[in-house]
Amino acid sequence: MPDWNMLTLVGADRPGIVSRVTRALYTCGCNLGEASMIRLGGNFTIMLMVSGERPCEELMAAVRPVAEELGLRVHLDPVPGGLHRHLVPNLQVRVFGADRAGIVADVTEILADHGFNILELESDVAGDAQHPVYIMNIQGYCERTIEEVEAALSALSTRGVSVDVAPVDVLIG
Repeated sequence: MPDWNMLTLVGADRPGIVSRVTRALYTCGCNLGEASMIRLGGNFTIMLMVSGERPCEELMAAVRPVAEELGLRVHLDPVPGGLHRHLVPNLQVRVFGADRAGIVADVTEILADHGFNILELESDVAGDAQHPVYIMNIQGYCERTIEEVEAALSALSTRGVSVDVAPVDVLIG
C-alpha cells in the first residue's frame, strides 16, 4: 500500500494549471489518486492525493517551481488511507434561498443531527446584487429515510429556504 499525501494548490485561475502540475508530479514518479479541482470566485483550487516512492521534500521540490511560476500557493500533508475507501452517496439535497449569512450552517447542522455524512457540497450565488439567491447542492450518505430528512429540513421553509431531497441513482456494473 503506497503512502499518500494530500497536495493542495490554490491561485488565480488560468489555462494550464492542471497540465503543468500533473506533468511535474508524473516526472517525479508520482501516482495520482482521487482529486477535487474546481474554480471558485476566479481562483482555481486543486486537492489531489499523491503517492510515490519519493520523500515529501522531493515531491515539493518538483511542484514548487511550477507553483511559483503560476502564482499558486502549495501545501502538502501526509494522509492515511488510500483509494476506494469512501461511501457512495445515496441522498442529494438541493437548497435555494435568498442569500443570507447562516444558510450553510442551518442546513448542515440539521443534516449532521440526522447522521447525514456530507460527501460533496457545492454552492453558488445567483441573481443580482439586489436580489442574490443562494444555491447549494449536497450529496451524502444517510441511513435515515428521505422522508425523515425532508421532515427535518422542512423547518427551514419558515426562513425562506427551499429544500429538495432526492435519492442518488448510482449505476454500478
